[in-house]
Amino acid sequence: MAATPEATASLPSLDELRVCLTVPLICDALDAHGYRHQSPRLPLQPLVQRGSLLLGRAKTTLWADMAHQDPEPYQLELRAIDSCRPDDVLLCAASGSMRSGIWGELLTTAATNAGCVGVIVDGAVRDLARIRDLGFPVFARGCNPYDSRDRQRVIDYDVPIEWDSVRIEPGDLVAADEDGIVIVPQKVEKAVLEFAMGKVQAENQVRDAIRGGMSATEAFATFGVL
Repeated sequence: MAATPEATASLPSLDELRVCLTVPLICDALDAHGYRHQSPRLPLQPLVQRGSLLLGRAKTTLWADMAHQDPEPYQLELRAIDSCRPDDVLLCAASGSMRSGIWGELLTTAATNAGCVGVIVDGAVRDLARIRDLGFPVFARGCNPYDSRDRQRVIDYDVPIEWDSVRIEPGDLVAADEDGIVIVPQKVEKAVLEFAMGKVQAENQVRDAIRGGMSATEAFATFGVL
């Protein structure tokens, strides 16, 4: 729990936020604003991760399983990738299906060229070694070497999706690290980020005080942050 830190005068850039914020800090800030269920509890893991937080704008894709020949393979999938903008995070809503590896090296290359900063797949990926070489952050349930053609396809994109009852609108701020994933709705984004940045400063004070010999109880009583 935490007392409300003072808001910062202006927000840093996304690059700066990636260095100083974490998913738990953002969750604390959302809690403080009454948004207590914004972290989808999906069994996703970081398969490729940079040192900093994956943070960007939700670019949503909706996937479905299939068992017939696709008359227009990859059509919406490619349109979605080609419409990416800088700082987008691709979200692949595949209902946890492990039928194929719906994300791989070639999509990673195309998404990187468009400025996309990472992908989160509620399903499987492939070409993991080559994606690691590209340094592109990937969160997924696991790997599957099969191609998605005639197994899974994008049926819509840039539409609202739901993960574990968390609604995600295109353009919402999404953050992911080894602690989990969190979604910040756009209508509270500024207030939540200001709070989170204030809490970074407050936690630094608490950490320094405890390292200096202050007890945890005294530190919480003094700073109101834990």
